[in-house]
Amino acid sequence: MPLRVAAISFLNPAPLLYDFEHEPKATELRSRYDVEYTLPSECARRLLTGEADLGLIPIAALTPELAIIPGCTIASLDEVRSILLLVKNPEGLAAEEALQRVSTIAADAASRSSQAYTHLLFELWNATRPEFEEASADPLAMLEHHDAALLIGDPALFAREHRDAIDTKHADDKLLWLDLARLWRDHTGLPWVAAVWAFRPEALARENIAAAQVIGDLIDSRNAGMANTPALVDEWSPRLGLPRTVVQHYLTRNIHYVLDDECLATIRLFRKLAAENGTLPELGELNILKA
Repeated sequence: MPLRVAAISFLNPAPLLYDFEHEPKATELRSRYDVEYTLPSECARRLLTGEADLGLIPIAALTPELAIIPGCTIASLDEVRSILLLVKNPEGLAAEEALQRVSTIAADAASRSSQAYTHLLFELWNATRPEFEEASADPLAMLEHHDAALLIGDPALFAREHRDAIDTKHADDKLLWLDLARLWRDHTGLPWVAAVWAFRPEALARENIAAAQVIGDLIDSRNAGMANTPALVDEWSPRLGLPRTVVQHYLTRNIHYVLDDECLATIRLFRKLAAENGTLPELGELNILKA
């Protein structure tokens, strides 16, 4: 039986999944993996309940039992553009002052990690505890009854493309457009990390597949995706209705796909801080799958 894979149906993991979707490797990989696409939060749910064996999941959803696949991640070294915090600022205050006045946030329900990062931003660095309410990813509707809106993934990119219209609609609010990855970097000096491939190790014996095979397949797919960015731009630009330059910049400059030591340091710090303030349970030592 192929390994059951839960993957994210956004632009940002496209390079990681390149071999799974393109020949000459796609047919071979289908003999080992059965990929289903969904939202980040649903990827995590399926992996945690055992409905999937391998999942691209938010780092907020990691548990001690799940093994992190080495080598691959969805991260950012500076601005990510696809994690967007819109903040009403009618008085034109500096960003830190405006953040301290936020009491309610409408949050896209698609990612636990982005919400947890936002909790840390307010509670640790602004000493406030705004209320979060999950909402559909519509910035105009989200801001109608809340002080701020948290958008992730493709909806955040769309919002940036329609910034003039959103700013015009909320002209009196003088919206602040804040990049969550940049805020994390400013406070910690570390990359922002959204997701990793996580695995249920018991699936290795059940499906008679070696850890080295899984790790190699995923790293090879990442490498192929990074080497074939123009082809991905050709596919995703018309699919999303975004300019080619935006997709190109996003895949090559905004997103970082290599799970290096700094990214692992981020996961450790993020989960430590989130456990200390009660946002997430303790994770302990990272469980890295060994080849």
